[in-house]
Amino acid sequence: MSTSRRRFLKAAAAAAGGVAVGAHSRPGATAAEAFGSGAVSSSIRPNILYINSHDTGRFTSPYGYQAPTPNLQKLASEGICFTQAHCAAPTCSASRASLLTGQWSHSNGMFGLVNRGFSLNDYEHHILHTLRREANYYSALIGLQHIAAKSEAIGYDYWQDIPGNHVEHVTPAAVRFLRNRPRQPFWLEVGYFETHRPYRIAPTPNARYTRPPELIPDVPQTRQDMANFHASLNKLDWGVGQVLAALQEEGLAENTLVISATDHGIAFPDMKAGLYDAGTGAHLVMRGPGGFRGGHVCDALISHIDIFPTICDLLQILSPEWLQGKSFLPVIHNQAEEINDAIYAELNYHASYEPKRGIRTHRWKYIRHYSEYKHPVLPNCDDGPSKTYWVQNGWGTQRVPSEELFDLVFDPNERNNLAGSVSHQDVLREMRQKLQLWMKDSSDPILHGPIPAPHGARVTPPNEVSPTDPATVIS
Repeated sequence: MSTSRRRFLKAAAAAAGGVAVGAHSRPGATAAEAFGSGAVSSSIRPNILYINSHDTGRFTSPYGYQAPTPNLQKLASEGICFTQAHCAAPTCSASRASLLTGQWSHSNGMFGLVNRGFSLNDYEHHILHTLRREANYYSALIGLQHIAAKSEAIGYDYWQDIPGNHVEHVTPAAVRFLRNRPRQPFWLEVGYFETHRPYRIAPTPNARYTRPPELIPDVPQTRQDMANFHASLNKLDWGVGQVLAALQEEGLAENTLVISATDHGIAFPDMKAGLYDAGTGAHLVMRGPGGFRGGHVCDALISHIDIFPTICDLLQILSPEWLQGKSFLPVIHNQAEEINDAIYAELNYHASYEPKRGIRTHRWKYIRHYSEYKHPVLPNCDDGPSKTYWVQNGWGTQRVPSEELFDLVFDPNERNNLAGSVSHQDVLREMRQKLQLWMKDSSDPILHGPIPAPHGARVTPPNEVSPTDPATVIS
């Protein structure tokens, strides 16, 4: 980065009362002084603000929970809340990669975590390149991205790597960008570490009246665990509120599509890294032009891979040939009730290798496990009090079946496996066939045997207990 550019960033940061940490711009970036002179964009195309969080699931107030998220609630009351939005892969890097490329993780190559040695096949498939090529968008990243070892590999015009990526440091940087934005329409990605573990510590009185998730026993340890999650969630909500307030103050709110999303379920047992709804179900609220207003809820089945083609549809630009999702604008515009009769999800690597695939309709969920290890893979659950409670009570000795089938009408928590039920064999065969067809059509490599990790990747053996236990480096 040039000396003049460094001086500009320091001056901008000083004016905002902060420090521009790890800020960079792409050589040849079109915006003046990397992110503009404060002029309001004259383009009729909307800006796009993508705010993402870690491990939040749907445990926010727009989804009916007693959660401290007034700013997310306000955004939902002004936009659209998607009640059946699901990630394509409930592990951090794979989920984000699928959303941003519009591809299944076994198609884009993100089989595991970037911090453990995995990567995309082609970073040109990131949505920013389509927006730049087709509509002259300026692209910026503030904070967490989690799909590349180095942010520069992705191709942003401007990016600011912030150590820790916590709300207190990411938020001021995002506000600075909005106040010094480029003249052209922009894609701004604001990534928060929250609500990843370790959580902030909630005051003890809060825990007395905090209910853990339905799948988790209501005991003192788990109440405190959920209260701590709420403490991190509240800080996340504060950050979102500050960014949205800056958007309003700068006169950008009317012509900005806000996408508030998380990657997957919360880091509790049988949630994150699981194919139950508690793992794939994701907070998704969108507000902005093109029909994303009014405080509505949308109950259509939506996958993260549908967001990219929807943006292309909204902007009326050419969709890349690699996209595997569908635009849900017809649902938003009341031209269709559904775009998907079923959605799919997968897991390959998290801390450990745990290959599984799933299909969900409004009525049924089918999960197929491919692992030779027939017990819960404990390293794929982040450490915490709720996990400790389960492990102490024998979670690691339970058996994992090869197939699971759930009736989501009568068993929404997915606890009663019907795969062995004689009266459900027709449904089982139908769901099995649909899953197999999806895998074949998308050239899923699991059809040909175990999926190898790349050279240098770190993989924890499935019979360990913690993701921090010793890992094997693939040679």
